[in-house]
Amino acid sequence: MRVLVVEDDTKIAEFVIQGLKQAGFAVDHRTNGEDGLHLALTEPYDAAVIDLMLPNLDGLSLIGELRRRKVNTPVLILSAKRSVDDRVRGLQTGGDDYLTKPFAFAELLARVQALIRRASGAVEPTRLTVGDISLDLLTRQVVRASKPIDLQPREFALLEYLLRNAGRVVSKTMILEHVWDYHFDPQTNVVDVLMHRLRSKLESDCPEKLIQTIRGVGYVLKAS
Repeated sequence: MRVLVVEDDTKIAEFVIQGLKQAGFAVDHRTNGEDGLHLALTEPYDAAVIDLMLPNLDGLSLIGELRRRKVNTPVLILSAKRSVDDRVRGLQTGGDDYLTKPFAFAELLARVQALIRRASGAVEPTRLTVGDISLDLLTRQVVRASKPIDLQPREFALLEYLLRNAGRVVSKTMILEHVWDYHFDPQTNVVDVLMHRLRSKLESDCPEKLIQTIRGVGYVLKAS
């Protein structure tokens, strides 16, 4: 999953970015509203975390412009403003949730995950399952055929993306955009290397190969 963070406070930004990356998210960061708006309009994101007090363009104006242009990326507002009026204004402008500073990262992570689940319309809000593979979004546990699978954060992120797009072919470029936090050369082999590692862990003891390569196109995860 890919998240945009627009925050000009260096310490808070580093805190949020590091935590999201450790949780397996790809993260892009901008320090002012204008740059954040440009990125949000031109790149695909599963969620955005936006501070209200930003240079060049404030957070409310940024969010309002996104909604005016029909960009429906779920937005978690960060703000030091605690009044009910401020929260109402943020939500009425187009924010989906509101978190006041200071905050615990665990709460921010839970709110971001909830926004993504809500936006995807997932029937099961905490678990993704295809065939005999099950991925728990809260505990971050992966099981196949009742056997726990230990995945590194990037491997977990790749499997989550494949499960969310089960039955659909995803290209290397799509994977790069959602699993990494910046653009690589589409000809790079980082996707192939990561996919090989994931397959080795998921398919070493199972006769059914769930991840298929569509030559010249990409990959698809589906159960027979």
